[in-house]
Amino acid sequence: MTPMLKQNDEKLGDILIDHGYITFEDLEKAFQEHNSTKEDLAALILRRGYAQTEDVLRCVAEQLEIPYLELEDYEIEKEATAYLPKEMAYQFRVIPIFKIGNVLTVAMSNAADVAVTDTLRRTTKLEIEPAISPAEDIKNALIEIYGPSEVIDTSYDEVIEKIQAEQPQHDEEKNTESLKQAAEDAPVIKLVNLIIGQAISNGASDIHISPEEDKLMVRYRIDGILREAFTPPKNLQAAIISRLKILSEMDIAETRVPQDGRCQASFNGNVVDLRVSTLPTVYGENIVCRILDKSSLMINLEELGFGEENLANLKNALSSSYGILLVTGPTGSGKTTTLYSCLNKINTPDKNIITIEDPVEYRLPLIRQAQVNTKAKMTFAAGLRSILRQDPDIVMVGEIRDSETAKIAVEAALTGHLVLSTLHTNDAPGAVTRLIEMGVEPFLVASATIGVLAQRLVRKICPKCKYAYTPTTDLLNELGFNPAKRNWVFYKGKGCKQCNNMGYKGRMGIYEILLFNEEVRTLCLQSATSDEIKKASIRNGMRTLRQDGFVKVLKGITTIEEVMRATNVDT
Repeated sequence: MTPMLKQNDEKLGDILIDHGYITFEDLEKAFQEHNSTKEDLAALILRRGYAQTEDVLRCVAEQLEIPYLELEDYEIEKEATAYLPKEMAYQFRVIPIFKIGNVLTVAMSNAADVAVTDTLRRTTKLEIEPAISPAEDIKNALIEIYGPSEVIDTSYDEVIEKIQAEQPQHDEEKNTESLKQAAEDAPVIKLVNLIIGQAISNGASDIHISPEEDKLMVRYRIDGILREAFTPPKNLQAAIISRLKILSEMDIAETRVPQDGRCQASFNGNVVDLRVSTLPTVYGENIVCRILDKSSLMINLEELGFGEENLANLKNALSSSYGILLVTGPTGSGKTTTLYSCLNKINTPDKNIITIEDPVEYRLPLIRQAQVNTKAKMTFAAGLRSILRQDPDIVMVGEIRDSETAKIAVEAALTGHLVLSTLHTNDAPGAVTRLIEMGVEPFLVASATIGVLAQRLVRKICPKCKYAYTPTTDLLNELGFNPAKRNWVFYKGKGCKQCNNMGYKGRMGIYEILLFNEEVRTLCLQSATSDEIKKASIRNGMRTLRQDGFVKVLKGITTIEEVMRATNVDT
């Protein structure tokens, strides 16, 4: 979230109302919560989704009587950036735009930070005129102008050469002491920091360190796709893996059983959590690090890519006082982000919200979050039973994995609680039959369920290299687009520096929302198949995953290839 400012709250509220960016009712709610929690008003408005980030920043700029700049529209003067050292620009997340006389205009996300402004003035020996820009725009401009941050500036080849010179050859068989010593050598520490820092800089969600027969492969998952990054020599495998295990507080002497750990990494002043797991394989331990960056977590439903109709349906479901709302999709489809966004939407001080998760990935204010611990017999089912004795209004269960959890969750929904949870099914109708297969009585499913949201993530077309093209008649016919009806136009990305020549940058969701009505409930009672429920839901206006994807294709947000990759053929 963009860092926000200390400011006159009433004046900011008046400006937001005058521009029509927020309703009076939402502003009243924001003030009530602000008075209770003392959270910064602008940050609270953004967290609640009462207004868009750009609109709030524009109003803050107006309130402070300084410019709001969209950096993409500005040609940043390299002469101006030369006045500020790269390290300081990254430290404060600011970037000089232009210089007129002895005045240097600097884009900042927190333009009211007097301490930063004074430091910039002393360093540059110029007067500083602050301007407001979104933090993400500043980050992109920093990388484009200054290059990656210091950790990325390090030459990978130089680090490897230094390690090889100091440790020319290493046996794969090592005792614990030698493993620890190798892992704590300065060049190895630098190499591991480089691997982690590069991943964070590239916006990766996961780091895969995979031993092969004659090498060690390092790959990053970026926008859902694994890409090879480095291939360190095989003889560095033990040192790199041991370093990561030490950071994650694992047993470096144990290589025969899987282990899980967690650590933190700091990158350009931004602290991220790393969830680390090991798996013994024939060529050594495979390591996967999940990067949990709270600053990049989108928790406003309005920014997740729901269309107006789907968003209205979801908000309607969340307004229910009791019942169960399920989010379905495969691992890595954004279910956690959607659940957190839903909780954020309905999270107010007058509600008692409790979650049971495995693990707790992000900490949320005002919400009691519990974590599964199987060793301590804290399972989803056991945790859910305890939660129901804590007088909750809203309960979030990270995942319904077994019959016991499913039955308790449904019973909780029928006894006056709003329950949010996830299931692993291919589409929304499949969640209904899945619950019945798990032993929940059909009449309980029909009575308790409010709706089911299925989702997938698709890559977005890079805006810098996006171009339009006319698809072939055969493709249009295959996809169900009538060539005679209109001149259909699709979009692609050519590939550029901004997107690492991939043609894609970032991801968004495509959605399928099944709301329960009398027809769906009747089909549940009859133990109908998921296909029968799907056909009935489509008749009642449900847009399928593929249909929602096609809508985003026609809007030029994603490509037809992405939608085809992420969805099945509608029947």
